[in-house]
Amino acid sequence: MTAWWSRTVLIGAVAAAALFPISALGTRFGLWNWNAGFLILNVSAGLAIVVAAGAIAATVIAWRRRLPDDLRASGVGLTICLLAVAYIGMQLQGALSVPPIHHISTDTQDPPQFIEIVALRGAESNPLDFDAETITPLQAEAYPWVMPLTMRATPEAAFAKARAALQDMGLDIVAEHPQQGLIEATATTFWFGFKDDVAVRVRPLPEGALVDVRSVSRVGVSDSGINAERIGEILRRLSAADR
Repeated sequence: MTAWWSRTVLIGAVAAAALFPISALGTRFGLWNWNAGFLILNVSAGLAIVVAAGAIAATVIAWRRRLPDDLRASGVGLTICLLAVAYIGMQLQGALSVPPIHHISTDTQDPPQFIEIVALRGAESNPLDFDAETITPLQAEAYPWVMPLTMRATPEAAFAKARAALQDMGLDIVAEHPQQGLIEATATTFWFGFKDDVAVRVRPLPEGALVDVRSVSRVGVSDSGINAERIGEILRRLSAADR
């Protein structure tokens, strides 16, 4: 039978690991807002670190006393905590490795516009004004591939390919404006249910079409590079479809 300190370590480790999905799914299903969700996530990380320290001590004690049950329980608890801390650390490193922006566009001077999505964003959402003076240099340095795409396809064909690309990526099409060559869509993250709004604009060229993409997060300061990655994926799909 395991000692109380080994059981405490194991219970604490499971609690720390469980708080992560709880914080995320509670936010996704509206049980609390994203600020509360991140607070719970921070508690999860802090608890994992504290329990990991206790688990190390418990593991050493169990090993020295030759207590196999305690050694097993402490080792499992330590492993759970280290995995939790490593995962959260990777997420934090990803966020710190990119500039603290959440608004990306291939056209920083005249970004594609949002029309119907405006009413869906809510009063607490990030503003849709594109601060080109601040964003442009940060975006150019961190995401040099975020550039307009020239397609050989006709504007009509490019529009259809853009719609198909968004649908294949799992985005919800909110509105289509064929006369303006504009598609509005929304992406929803799996865990926290964060919503990012996307606009794809297709303009005619003498031969072919010019495609611009804009992606903006509704909440948060940094997007950990997700908006730029999404734009890159859309452009890659359209480029492949244009061959």
